[in-house]
Amino acid sequence: MSKLDQILEIDPPNELRFRGPFTEVVSSELKLSNPSEKTVCFKIKTTAPRRYCVRPNSGIVQPKESVKVSVMLQPFEYDPNEKNKHKFMVQSLIAPPGEVNQEEVWKTQESSALMDTKLKCVFELPASQATQAASVVEPGSGGKPAKAETQGKTAEKDLESVLEECRTLRQEVSNLRTENSSLRDGVRQRRAGGDSQMTSVQPSITETRVNNMPSVVALVVAILVGIIIGKVIL
Repeated sequence: MSKLDQILEIDPPNELRFRGPFTEVVSSELKLSNPSEKTVCFKIKTTAPRRYCVRPNSGIVQPKESVKVSVMLQPFEYDPNEKNKHKFMVQSLIAPPGEVNQEEVWKTQESSALMDTKLKCVFELPASQATQAASVVEPGSGGKPAKAETQGKTAEKDLESVLEECRTLRQEVSNLRTENSSLRDGVRQRRAGGDSQMTSVQPSITETRVNNMPSVVALVVAILVGIIIGKVIL
């Protein structure tokens, strides 16, 4: 059986627009007009009942008259990914003759006698806020904040700096070891030539300084890595 055409004239016919900011209640008006000679009952439904307050959400439209319905969107934190997801439906039916008990009419009426019209919700932000909202979530990032990506890039640069510092320290250690080896060779030659005991003290001091270099390098690397991890966590 074919669906009945909507007897009411609905304005706006396709969508309800809500203009932000959404830090307070935002209202949109729906006008239901009855161009017929029959009394019509109506009911307003939504896919997000906790987000909206509708007054009146049901009622009667007398012949050749109209009813204004106020749809109030409750305050919420705007999410660009959520826009256009909410929908409303205006259901109507022709009231039976005589006194109308709306609750009883909706319970006993056959579904084939119902007429309905669906409207989608559109959220609009002022230009300045729309630009700000778009900058918070970058396209193609799967909804992840751009801040996380920036922190990742900063951590990567810091890690590269640490690695470069490690390479420099290793090169210095290598140079010191080479110098130490040369000094040892010199000491051996001097000992062979009968040099004084004082001459042999200097290589020992140098060797001690070189042997301590790896622990110094490890300490510097640990400090730098700790700083990087702290930045990423924060």
